[in-house]
Parts: sequence; structure tokens; C-alpha cells
Amino acid sequence: MVEPKPAVLFDVDGTLVDSNFHHVVAWHRAFLDVDKEVPCWRIHGLIGRSGSELVRILLGDEFAEVHGSDVEKRHTRYFVESASTLRTLPGARELLGAIAEQGWRAVLATSAGEEELAVLRDVLDAEDLVAAVTSAADADKSKPHPDIVTSALECIGAQPGQAIFLGDTVWDVQAGRRAGVPTAAVLSGGIAREALEHAGAAAIYAGPLDVRAHLEEFGQLLRL
Repeated sequence: MVEPKPAVLFDVDGTLVDSNFHHVVAWHRAFLDVDKEVPCWRIHGLIGRSGSELVRILLGDEFAEVHGSDVEKRHTRYFVESASTLRTLPGARELLGAIAEQGWRAVLATSAGEEELAVLRDVLDAEDLVAAVTSAADADKSKPHPDIVTSALECIGAQPGQAIFLGDTVWDVQAGRRAGVPTAAVLSGGIAREALEHAGAAAIYAGPLDVRAHLEEFGQLLRL
């Protein structure tokens, strides 16, 4: 029986695409639309959680139950409107290319919804380098639950020890660890190194360009 090729599972927002702060502004605008002022720093700390969880944590269960869906739709609209200003992070495509050259599979494992994911994939423009994509639609629970990561593994028929997960938030690190996958983190999403270390990141890099420069070290996280 042929062993599956090793895989690198990627979060997208803040890991491959410079979009975390666009999300913050989109949420901020959505909250203002419903007369709620939420400081941007509080929103930023929850980027990577599902929209429903973000609203619930920031504004409470009662508000989320009544207005959550509307606020989420407003956030998505504002984020999609920012598409022309989104850019890949330095080295993102080069990293995906290097992963392919190693004979590994690159998998996008994101909590993004359908509309947001379409924008992110268009910005990334690397469909030829991606083996599979899983999103919020493939998980019952969002990060920090492991569903997104386990769905990605199932999609490509890989075991946890045959993959590495790369993300940019504490929620990514927690989700990867709960799925049993070695998880590294990048600082390009704006989360402090100390927070990522505390969450249990196996390695921390400045961004995708730094991962590419240390690919041999990064690959050693694979438990093969």
C-alpha cells in the first residue's frame, strides 16, 4: 500500500493572505451599523473564531440570538467590498511552490465562509498548488475545536502524524493540537509571539517568507 504524501494544512487569513485587519474593520463597521461600539483591539483578538462566536463573546448571547445573523452578513459584505485592497503575504505563493517541490500536499483549512473564501482564493491565485480546500461548511464547530483540521485530514486521507498545520492565531494552534497535528504559527496575523507560545505552537515564524527560508526545519515537525 502506498503511503499518502505528507501534507501542510494552511489557515488562510493572516497566514497566507494579509486580511486579518480587513476583517477587524469589517466587523467594526458591522457593529456600528447596529449601534454597537466595539474597540478594534477586542475584535482582533477573536479573529479566527466563527462569526457567530465572535458576536456572542463580544456582545452576549441575547444580542447574538436576535441580531447575530444580520451582523455576520454585514461583516461579510464589508469584507468582500475590501477585496481590491487585499494582498497575499510576502512569500505565500513561493511557500506553496516549495511545498509542491518537496512532494508534499498543500491544503487550505480555513474557517472562512463561502463568499469570503472565494475572495481569499482569488487573491491567493494558487489553485494549481493546492491539493484540497476545506472551510466552515465542512466543520460542525469552528476553531479552537479541531473540526476544521480533522476535516482537512479526512479530505486527503491523511493521519495527524502525516501533516503539519500552519496558522496565525491561538485558535489555530489550539485546533491543530486538539486534532493531534503538529502546529506552527506565523506572526503575520498580528498575534503576539508570547500568546502563540502559550497556546503551544511547535515553532513560530515571522510569516510565510520566513517559513520558506526555514523549510527544512519546518518539515521536521512531520512525525514520519
